[in-house]
Amino acid sequence: RVSKAVLLSAVPPLMLRTDANPDGLPISAFDDIRAGVAANRSQFYQDLTDPFYGFNRPGAAVSKGMRDAFWLWSMQVGLKGAYDCVKQFSETDFTEDLKRFDIPTLVLHGDDDQIVPIVAAGPKSAELIKDATLKVYPGSPHGLYGDHEQEFNADLLAFISS
Repeated sequence: RVSKAVLLSAVPPLMLRTDANPDGLPISAFDDIRAGVAANRSQFYQDLTDPFYGFNRPGAAVSKGMRDAFWLWSMQVGLKGAYDCVKQFSETDFTEDLKRFDIPTLVLHGDDDQIVPIVAAGPKSAELIKDATLKVYPGSPHGLYGDHEQEFNADLLAFISS
């Protein structure tokens, strides 16, 4: 049996903007992802590293190693799986699933996440989970690296040990 869970900015109740979820992203954002994956996924994944890791922010320490690793991981996914995944993570409503969590859960989210905006994700997920703790990382992007990664690791170890 699972005794604790950790959600890292990737499990919002619903990503898609709807009448019931006005803070979500418009379907055009997900159509753009599908178009990028279908047209030239190799270049799409290279370009995605900028917002994913916040490399497009002033003063960001751009890491070629992180770019290369992200590209390699992404290219290992089959084209159909990558394409179909967009519909699942954007249009699936996880609200009822999150309400069923009955274990302590640490919800982590960067407040400068350009992939899964915090307004539609972390705080909403934490509200739905009975025993959730929300930890927000100021200035952190979706992909944690460097100082953000070290802080995340410390928080994760503290949560697991508690």
